[in-house]
Amino acid sequence: MVAAMAGASVGAVAQNTAPSVAPGSAQIESVPQDASAVIARMLARNAGLSSYTAHVHVSARPSIPLCRLRTDGTAYYKRPGSFAVALNPIAGLCASSLKAIQKLSTDVGDPTGWEKDSNIKLAGIAPLDGHPMIVLVLTKKIYSDQIKDTTVYVDPATYELVEMDWHYTNGDAIAMKQYYGTENGFSVVVRQHFEGRRRIGFTGDSTYDSYQTNVAVNEAVFAQQP
Repeated sequence: MVAAMAGASVGAVAQNTAPSVAPGSAQIESVPQDASAVIARMLARNAGLSSYTAHVHVSARPSIPLCRLRTDGTAYYKRPGSFAVALNPIAGLCASSLKAIQKLSTDVGDPTGWEKDSNIKLAGIAPLDGHPMIVLVLTKKIYSDQIKDTTVYVDPATYELVEMDWHYTNGDAIAMKQYYGTENGFSVVVRQHFEGRRRIGFTGDSTYDSYQTNVAVNEAVFAQQP
């Protein structure tokens, strides 16, 4: 899970810092007072959704000469907090980029999953593409020499995860924006746009379709992720 990213998120990615925001800096009614309340509202969006599978198509352009990555795969979700994207392997110049894109897609995950390995702080309100967004900042509970922090933008009207930005300790950064549709009565991701740099630069898009909701999902698919 497009237009090029703009607004606060692009600045945050370029500077490898979380945005400077303050509670009450935009007109939003009934803003939660802490991160746990935000996450509770995010999870309540699809309270009746216990699991799903979906077809995924990825098209990406890493900054490797002559490399244009295209592949398909499957996304898996099981409440509470289990999410994975398994992409079909590819050969050639782009093969080394596939694992990074698969990990990025899986790391978006589910708020319950974030709570397992990160401390989550409500940073306030910041504009994104001209709209005020609730901002959460995630830092690893166990020190990571790879990820500095992750910034999450949540739509206060719908509690959809609109964008997730990863900031790395070496100065690299990646942003992923998400777009939603309705499948079987549930609000689900139908498209993602990602861009940034993680050792190499890349930009790309993922589409999600053919959702099967509230179906059996084998736990083994989550253990196989990179």
